[in-house]
Amino acid sequence: MLIMVLQFFRNPKRVVAINDNHVIAPVDGKVVVIEEVFEPEYFKEKRLMVSIFMSPINVHVTRYAVNGLVKYSKYHPGKYLVAWHPKASEENERTTVVVENRVFGEILYRQIAGALARRIVNYAQEGMQVVQGTDAGFIKFGSRVDLYLPLGTQVNVKLNQKAVGGKTIIAIK
Repeated sequence: MLIMVLQFFRNPKRVVAINDNHVIAPVDGKVVVIEEVFEPEYFKEKRLMVSIFMSPINVHVTRYAVNGLVKYSKYHPGKYLVAWHPKASEENERTTVVVENRVFGEILYRQIAGALARRIVNYAQEGMQVVQGTDAGFIKFGSRVDLYLPLGTQVNVKLNQKAVGGKTIIAIK
């Protein structure tokens, strides 16, 4: 049990090649969704969503996907449906953060708690300048992070691909 807990809370040091023309993976896990969806909370329009599911063996640190200014940061209490459930993005405990980047514009990411996850830690505060690849928070015992990108963004990953937080390039401009 102790080994499992230590595995969840590890935070390996990652050297990030900072590049404003890249959106990098905010978490370790598997790319489970790449689709155009309506984002109802902040944009209230269609966006390109890329979702990364974290299994219990993945690192659960969330990293900033882009450099920029935090424009929006909000916590939402909610349910604890399994993270891959389609309604998890809207009904589970989650945080929503929007970072304005000089190349991509506004990028939204959402940390989503799942059936095992019972606590989301979010470091983002409105007005903060953030650096790509630095720690943005943590989902204790895991689950999923959704990225909402502008329509037409060139996605650099495929479904079921393994993503490494701070390393894998999700999108290119």
